[in-house]
This record gives sequence, structure tokens and C-alpha cells, in this order.
Amino acid sequence: MTNRPGNTSLTPARRAASALAGLALGVALLAGCSSEGADTDCSIAGSCTITFQRGVEASASILGVEAKLVGAEGEQVTVEVAGEQVTLLTGQQAAEVGGLSVTLDSVTDQEVKIRVSQGSGG
Repeated sequence: MTNRPGNTSLTPARRAASALAGLALGVALLAGCSSEGADTDCSIAGSCTITFQRGVEASASILGVEAKLVGAEGEQVTVEVAGEQVTLLTGQQAAEVGGLSVTLDSVTDQEVKIRVSQGSGG
């Protein structure tokens, strides 16, 4: 048997780098976000912010459900989350939809930003 230098166990720095890479991959798989006409930003805590572009058919798949922008007029926005439509106002308390909390963060002429969380308030 030949003993080759550097072929022993991984150094602590390499182990840490491997662990971090594995963790990052796991988080990406857990988030499972995809979108069309929207940007998503999901945290490991089970909360996602979705920024829908206005004027296009915008949707996102987050937390195992699909979210779509149905319409927006002034400060009032209608979205469909997990197959249920809900109308939201800026500053309004979270609406419960399919076991998820949905809040409207902001509305502009160009985009609509909502937050979807698991459970209440997440």
C-alpha cells in the first residue's frame, strides 16, 4: 500500500467549505422557487418575498404553491395563492390563504411586492 501525502482526511478548512456548499444546495432545493414575470427571495425560515412585474402575466412557485398577480388598482391588489384569490391593501394585516400568510408590501406603477409566509406572521 502506498502512502500519498495529502490523500488523508480533509483539512478542517476543506470540511467547512464542503459543509457550506452542501448547506447552500440544500437551501436552494428547499426553497424550490421558480417564476415568470416575477422575482422571488425566499428565506430558510419559510418566508418568501415575491416582486411581480406589472403589465405581464406574472407568477411564481414558492413554498410548494403557485402565486399569481391577478390585478392591481391603486393600493388594492388581487393575487391568487394556492388556487385561492385574495384582495390585499398596503398596510393591511396578513390574509390567511391555504395555511399561508399573505401580505402586500408595496405597489408601484411597475411592480407589486407581496410576502408569503408559512403559518401566521412568519
